[in-house]
Amino acid sequence: MNNILIENISQTAFNQSENFTNLVGTLILLLLVATVVALISRKLKIPYVIGLVIAGLIVTPDALPRSISLNPDVILNLFLPILIFEAAINTDVSRLRDTVKPIALLAGPGVLVSAGITTFLLKNFLDLPWITASAMSVILTVTDTVSVIAAFKNVSVPSRLANIVENESLFNDGVALVLINIIVTILVQGSFSAQEALSQTLVAFVGGGVLGLGLGYLCVGLFAQLDDSLSSILLTVAVSLGTFQIGQMLGVSSAISVVVAGLVIGHLGFRNTSATTKVTLLNFWEYAGFGVNTFIFLVLGITINPVAVLQTFPFAILAIFSYQIGRIFSIYPLSYLLRWCDRPLPYRWQHVLIWGNVKGSLSMALAISLPSSLPFKDQVVTIVFSTVLLSLLGQGLSLSWFVKKLKLSSPSIVKQKIEKLQLNLIASKAAQKELNSLFESGSLSKSLYEEIFSRYQAKVATSEKQLREYYNQRILDQEDTNENNYLDGLLRRLYLAEKSALSDAIRKSILDDEIGQSYIQELDEKLLSLKDD
Repeated sequence: MNNILIENISQTAFNQSENFTNLVGTLILLLLVATVVALISRKLKIPYVIGLVIAGLIVTPDALPRSISLNPDVILNLFLPILIFEAAINTDVSRLRDTVKPIALLAGPGVLVSAGITTFLLKNFLDLPWITASAMSVILTVTDTVSVIAAFKNVSVPSRLANIVENESLFNDGVALVLINIIVTILVQGSFSAQEALSQTLVAFVGGGVLGLGLGYLCVGLFAQLDDSLSSILLTVAVSLGTFQIGQMLGVSSAISVVVAGLVIGHLGFRNTSATTKVTLLNFWEYAGFGVNTFIFLVLGITINPVAVLQTFPFAILAIFSYQIGRIFSIYPLSYLLRWCDRPLPYRWQHVLIWGNVKGSLSMALAISLPSSLPFKDQVVTIVFSTVLLSLLGQGLSLSWFVKKLKLSSPSIVKQKIEKLQLNLIASKAAQKELNSLFESGSLSKSLYEEIFSRYQAKVATSEKQLREYYNQRILDQEDTNENNYLDGLLRRLYLAEKSALSDAIRKSILDDEIGQSYIQELDEKLLSLKDD
């Protein structure tokens, strides 16, 4: 009896070891495939994610040492927090303040209007149950910034437009996840009142915001104590994943919590770290986001049957038509309303917001994470995958051409010279900051510190002198529109910094509210008078 038991245990251990070895072999093979795809994509000048999807459809599951699949729990609890936090930590809060009104309008009412119209169209086009059509429409309102920003790198676009595209996507992810939670609750309970939906939404957003602020500021405090690259990476990973888990436990929006925590860390946390630590952190999170996107696109392409994808292409075309109609009826009317409270968005920008409504990994991740009790879930996952594929091939590949045709901005030689001087300033001052850190820690002798510091200081002085000459010339010469727009961008950052400082002073009762608000109103008028940079 004992011999049989020992033999069974040994066989089980051997099977587990063999499974683990096969899993490692599968991961190595996937990494090699992703590397080859990256090389080919760069050679053919196509987006990397499109190459991954196509490669995934070509690679058959039989070619792998072990079958693989995307676990919904892994998608929800690991991949989603990484994707959201990576986007949030790279967001420029000063630019976010400048575009908060259009972003709030498009990511709030815009998502609701778009999802509502898309739900109605999907229900009639695909003959889906209301609950399934609602879930699918919310998933398809999520935009993918990876493809859009990749297109923007090849074409010159106004920085304010790029900022709106990035941050609108960041916040509509959070809104979409809240709506998905409400739909899942309706699915489980069988009914849901409007009052319950409103209260759950308020709790989700307010609670998620408070949780994100608390954990974000806690992380900022710990940053000042650590200032070590590897420890800081561990801390941000713990905060991003832990914030998501705590949000789920408390019943608030985990996505909003992670967004807010990432914004706080990206804006305040890096102030207390050295340049080396900041670069290491940003590089790590860029790699983490890149790795998650790679894994999702490649594995999903492998696991989904290509024949099923081809069969669902007609449904995917109808889905694209539906969510684009929803996008049109949310962007144009809301952009018109925006002119009453903020600078209006130019029509050409609105066209980009509609055509740049590309779908990506987050849509697929949300589809996979839907509960199995949802009617026609398997069909929804396949249709969403086909929709993402067609969206990337159609909208993703044509976006650069579309933006070029709109001629959103023209290149400026002087602007390029100014940016080169700014590059010298930013790089030199970052190096000086790191030198100070090394000198204070005793890693550099005083003579060597002063010699290297003086070299960088010479570069700083030269760049500052030339920049001052350029800006003085731009102020005198009012006929050069491109350069004045660039100067307007600089003034906008300064006005926003003034507003932030005054708001803090009023909140701390340092300034009288009436006097402070009067000056803030003047700053708002100056901001509205500036041209879009």
